[in-house]
Formats: sequence, C-alpha cells, structure tokens
Amino acid sequence: MFFEKKELFLLNLNNVIGEIMLAEGKKAPAFTLKNQEDEKISLKNFLGKKIILYFYPKDNTPGCTTEACDFRDTIAEFNKVNAIVLGISKDSVKSHKRFHEKQNLNFDLLSDEQTTVIQKYGVWKEKKNYGRTYMGIERTTFIIDENGKIEKIYPKVKVKNHVAEIIEYLKN
Repeated sequence: MFFEKKELFLLNLNNVIGEIMLAEGKKAPAFTLKNQEDEKISLKNFLGKKIILYFYPKDNTPGCTTEACDFRDTIAEFNKVNAIVLGISKDSVKSHKRFHEKQNLNFDLLSDEQTTVIQKYGVWKEKKNYGRTYMGIERTTFIIDENGKIEKIYPKVKVKNHVAEIIEYLKN
C-alpha cells in the first residue's frame, strides 16, 4: 500500500511539473509513437502544419467514439486551414486499429501504453469514479502551431461541441 501511494504521489508530481512547463506559447514536447498501422509517427514530421493533438481516455467508449467521429466528420474543415488531427490514448496499436476501422476514421490514432507522452503533456491525472480513485487520461486538446509551439490548450474537454469550437478558433 505504501508503494501504491508513493507511485501516485510521484505521478501527480510529474503531472504538476508537466503542467508548469506546458503553456500556450511554449514548445510542444517532441514524441514518436506508433499509429494504428504500427508505423512510427513523430511530431516533427508535421512542422509547417497546425496539429490538433487530442488526448482521450479509451477506444470504443461512448464519449471517445463521439469525439473521434466528430473529428472524422469535419476533417475537410481542418484540411482547409492546413491542420492535421492526431489522437493519443493508452490503448494498444491493436485496439486502435480495431477502433479506427470500426469508426472509419481518417486520421491517426497513436498508442502510448507506457503513458510517456501522456505524462509529458500533463494529462495523466488522478480521477475518481463511484468512490474509486485511479490514474487516467484527462480529455485534453492541444493546438500546436506550424513551428511546433503550443498555440491553444483545451483542458477538461466536454465532447459536445468541442470539435466545432476548435474549428471556430482556427477560422479566426
């Protein structure tokens, strides 16, 4: 039990440090992760484009499916402003592949099973549900500009109208 509490403390400390370091105008943490096709995808590959980087809790859950499908259905709007969409969760490449195919998604889902990138971006949080405390992803979206800097952060995202809010922001 002592070790579990110590681990939670260290994870929370890492998130606090990550949140202090991450802010609008700061350089986005670099990463390379595998997508649903088991291909390595790096943030640096998209310099010159805006990146909509969204973190979500779990494949094939109602809120995450709605969010992914909203991005899918409005991808043309992102293309108009030279933006790409990338989703990251703790799910495996295999899980992402099934989710990607089932929902006919038109953007990459990246697997971060070790939560390395999730923690770098400060979205691995202590959560509570029905009296149970656990660590999980806080739904968050980052807009990264063409030079690799964080332009906008949407913390604690509510799925309804979120994608429309991003599109509106990008148009202005």
